[in-house]
Amino acid sequence: MNMLDLVIALPAIGFLIALLIPRAMDNFIRLFALGFSLLTFVVSLTLVMGFQQGAAGQQFVTNVVWIQNPEIHYHVGIDGLSLWLIILSTFLTPIAILLSWNAIQDRAKEYFAFLLLLEFGLVGVFAAWDLFLFYVFWEVVLVPMYFLIGIWGHDRRIYAAVKFFLYTMAGSVLMLAAIIFLYTQAGTFDYASILDQFSTGKIVLTHLQETLLFLAFFLAFAIKVPLFPLHTWLPDAHVEAPTAGSLMLASVMLKMGTYGLVRFCLPMFPTAARENAPWIVILAIIGIVYGALVAMVQPNMKKLVAYSSVSHLGFVVLGIFTFTQAGLDGAVYQMLNHGISTGALFLLVGFLYERRHSLEISSYGGVATAAPWLSILFLITTLASIGLPTLNNFVGEFLVLQGAAQANFTWAVFASLGVILSACYMLWMYQRVFFGELSEEVKHHMPELSLREWACAVPLIFMMLWMGMYSQSFIPIVSEQNAKILHQGKMSSPVRAMAAVQGVNNAR
Repeated sequence: MNMLDLVIALPAIGFLIALLIPRAMDNFIRLFALGFSLLTFVVSLTLVMGFQQGAAGQQFVTNVVWIQNPEIHYHVGIDGLSLWLIILSTFLTPIAILLSWNAIQDRAKEYFAFLLLLEFGLVGVFAAWDLFLFYVFWEVVLVPMYFLIGIWGHDRRIYAAVKFFLYTMAGSVLMLAAIIFLYTQAGTFDYASILDQFSTGKIVLTHLQETLLFLAFFLAFAIKVPLFPLHTWLPDAHVEAPTAGSLMLASVMLKMGTYGLVRFCLPMFPTAARENAPWIVILAIIGIVYGALVAMVQPNMKKLVAYSSVSHLGFVVLGIFTFTQAGLDGAVYQMLNHGISTGALFLLVGFLYERRHSLEISSYGGVATAAPWLSILFLITTLASIGLPTLNNFVGEFLVLQGAAQANFTWAVFASLGVILSACYMLWMYQRVFFGELSEEVKHHMPELSLREWACAVPLIFMMLWMGMYSQSFIPIVSEQNAKILHQGKMSSPVRAMAAVQGVNNAR
């Protein structure tokens, strides 16, 4: 067992042990979950320290047979694309647990156990190199989030949970069908082996087959992103979810979709990806502008931040389908940036909700007078979200727009409207919540940050500054892997075309 296996196993072990703890021991359950999640994060840092930049292929690999027939492997490993996403998952889970410390009183045992199960699934998704194993982890993630929303959510939690489940399952079924078809062609679920067979021409797909397979994978990932117009489940899920659920959903779960696009759609189906890129880019740009415009008129803070995610993740999809080094680097870095800044927004909105028990912007005003430190942290997070230089989102958005300009300058022009509009809706929300006249109701329900809340917020603020000012701590590892993916796609297309021509000639 290497360190990656341990990072995957620890949350699962914690989940199983948590189920055995008596329900009456609420405080111990909280401490246990926090301790296990912190241990997982510390162990995950060894992946960063042991990661060898420039090394070929996967690292921290374990590849053993899991099921004999059909042959399914427990094949996990990491590269420059998955490393930081795994760290993001293990970094945010302790914060989500600490955030829920006082907010969750009913069924605390099950709640904190589900957070550990969610972490297990997320790490597994980013580490899996067997397609069937990837699908298993993909579905595992769905279960705890469904219950987190459906049991501990707000008034319309059942509706939101069912909608979230149905949308995700619809895409997952198509992806499963595509995975099974690939197995019939390759004789294996092993992703590296399938890529090798594609690159050498051992697997030859017709144009129609490649297009349909690409669309099956793409739809599953586009729903999870979510890409316009498949986004309608997201605002409901965010509004109804508990604060920690919103944090994990926005910060990590949505990245499963964008990760899948980069990991699977581009390398396996390069021709179909490039042929379909124009309309995908159009949807991404519509999502950028539409999400920003709808966010601007939202009376509910969580819904506003949810629509901002639709806009920001449109940038990620745009960067991916520019097929440029800058665009892809910006897209992957923006996944990480969005996880930090939007996660912090949901966390701080959760702080306000715990005090005022309302998500309506009209219920606030003058909060900066009553809680100045809370207002300062919210302002830093707001500025990061709109892409202020020296803060994290600026780097990702700049690279995406640079890549878009290289591919098609018109794309960059329209996408840049999202940057302008994000400043409008974020600053307008901040003005209405934190400035203006301080009412007696707000004054009496707005204490300053507690020590626990500082412990939740400070790591996120620190990461915003670090990722904005020292982006080279992260980007070189990402950029190296992205270059391989782009090169792989360029080299694979001619080989497949020649193999297809050869297949036609042989048929004659």
